[in-house]
Amino acid sequence: MLLLGINLATTRIITIDTTYHPENGTKKAMRKCLQYSLIFGILAGILLTIFTPIICSYFVHNQVSKNLFYIISISLPFISMSSALNGYFTALRKNGKNAICRIFEQFVKMIVTAYLLSFFMPTGLEYASLSLVLGEAISEVSSFFFTFFLYKLEKRKHKKKIANNTNYMKAIFEITIPVSITSYIRSGLSSLKQLLIPLRLEKFGMNCVDAISSYGVINGMAMPVLMFPEVVINSFSGLLVTEFTYYQTKQDFIAIRYIISKIFRVTLLFSIGVIGLFLFYSDSINLMVYNNLDISIYLKVLCPLLLFMYLDSIVDNILKGLNKQVDVMKCNILDLFVSIFCIYILLPIFGINGYLFTIFLSEILNCGISILQLKHFTHFKFDFKNWLLKPFIGIFLSYFITEIIIQNTCNDTFSFLLKSIFYIGFYFLYLLFCKC
Repeated sequence: MLLLGINLATTRIITIDTTYHPENGTKKAMRKCLQYSLIFGILAGILLTIFTPIICSYFVHNQVSKNLFYIISISLPFISMSSALNGYFTALRKNGKNAICRIFEQFVKMIVTAYLLSFFMPTGLEYASLSLVLGEAISEVSSFFFTFFLYKLEKRKHKKKIANNTNYMKAIFEITIPVSITSYIRSGLSSLKQLLIPLRLEKFGMNCVDAISSYGVINGMAMPVLMFPEVVINSFSGLLVTEFTYYQTKQDFIAIRYIISKIFRVTLLFSIGVIGLFLFYSDSINLMVYNNLDISIYLKVLCPLLLFMYLDSIVDNILKGLNKQVDVMKCNILDLFVSIFCIYILLPIFGINGYLFTIFLSEILNCGISILQLKHFTHFKFDFKNWLLKPFIGIFLSYFITEIIIQNTCNDTFSFLLKSIFYIGFYFLYLLFCKC
């Protein structure tokens, strides 16, 4: 359980250490983080090994080989230590090294898995599954050793050290214990939520197949497309933990408010622009991705939520950087309670429309509470006119100008790409003109 939060703990501890005591280096802090990761990684592996027979017997009805769980248990200490090392590089703003490690891990996974599948696939499905899990485990172990090698190279640059009596284990537990407890509560509630949705849709009158299909269309097809542009937001959202930990340590609240305003502006302008793409060109996007129009209505209906979804991930990371990670988890747990209540009450009455309403309520509630928490802690000012009103006017103007210039009613890929380029260009020029 205590493996959760080690990445955040390492990031915050190393950032604070290098801010308060830059002359100390990070050797002792990182040694304690790695020791913690190794001890609890081994403990988690042992527990998984002990409980594997029970899991296989009672939860998967012996349909899955025990060997799969045993392989996973071996890899847990390496996964835990890799997480700590990734937090170290994030704290030092060496995110290029984290990216290299991820690429290396994926490369090893592809090569090893492909080789194992070619060797074991003819022997049956069980060995094919074993190949996938073994390939994953080997890539995780390889990634750890590669990341540790980069860490040793980085550590050579920080040679000057003095005596340091900081109790790092206490600092680690202060972060990981509350994060772990709230994470498991959230995980359990999330699992209950996912199980309830098809069951309550059946109460509406759907059969089991239709209920699972409707749920799958929204969560398995529409949402991944809507969330794909978030990769742009994710490229910098993870860095915010380090930045805000640094400024909180310095008690520089002017810088905190300035950066929050800058991040909010960029995120909202980007989110509203993406909303316009899905709102006006959902048919073309569907044809390009799925080669049908069945999902278009869900893209149109759900796209306004991107404003809250993208912003929520940013706000959560800012709050974590301000040492408010427990408040983030409490907000997520409250959101799940409300979602479960709505799913239980509304789905038997309104069917899939009740689920759509629940998604809207959940995302708006989660994001709204997070923003109120951030405003309470930092007292930043929200610029409604320049961050919301003007950009929303801009997407409609950009769409109408694009349609006037490119009067092509086809929904083919080339037409969509051409229109989207013009739309993005006009939207960007509008934002510059309006000084947003």
